[in-house]
Amino acid sequence: MRFPSVVLLGAALLSIHAQAAIMERELGDYELNLGTTPSRSMAQGLVKPESGGAFHGGLDLSHPSGWYLGQWSPNLGISPGSRMELNSYVGYRQQFVDSLGYEVGTIRYSHPGYTHLDSQDVYAGLTYDARRFGFSFSNDPNRFNSTVLADLGRVKVLGMAVIVRYGNHLLDNPKQISGGGQVSSFNDWSLSLSRPWKGIDFDFSYSDSSLSGEACSAYSGHNTECEGWFSIKASRSLF
Repeated sequence: MRFPSVVLLGAALLSIHAQAAIMERELGDYELNLGTTPSRSMAQGLVKPESGGAFHGGLDLSHPSGWYLGQWSPNLGISPGSRMELNSYVGYRQQFVDSLGYEVGTIRYSHPGYTHLDSQDVYAGLTYDARRFGFSFSNDPNRFNSTVLADLGRVKVLGMAVIVRYGNHLLDNPKQISGGGQVSSFNDWSLSLSRPWKGIDFDFSYSDSSLSGEACSAYSGHNTECEGWFSIKASRSLF
């Protein structure tokens, strides 16, 4: 198990708040969000991880009835060697009572010029105050993925926001690995702790999977790395 540390600095492109790279506008009964971070609670963290493209952004349109739609590009494909990805989603969110609600939706992952990589996810979950608990299923090419997410919000005893994610991945065609073995399924998980400090948002995360050694050649899950990986990210909006 490896424990390398990576520090990434991301600068937000659009913002009206120092710690939230989102610009909000009202268009009649609709609310438009434009920014460099996804604004949908379930679509943001449940179905796919936030990608690490240097240039990213999107828009989100919601209605008081609970319906919303949007498009988010985690990578605009500007950097050398990167591919453009467009995530288009539509969903419905409603409150049972003041603090308890639910959300359902679907999201389409499109890769212009690489349509064989396109996939579709459906997601659903419950929200309670600033907390959210959800699950998703996807029909990625040649595989089936399921993910469970628990966003606990800010935990007072830690003074940090806590997000836990667990995924299961079933391959239609088992992948052969050196030594004569094969991998037909695997699990992965991650833990994220975050908090703002002097205008900078820090995120400390650890991820791992059920694969190790040579079996990692078959890994293609949510995490950046197959085996144990610790990272530190720092981001701050420009204005």
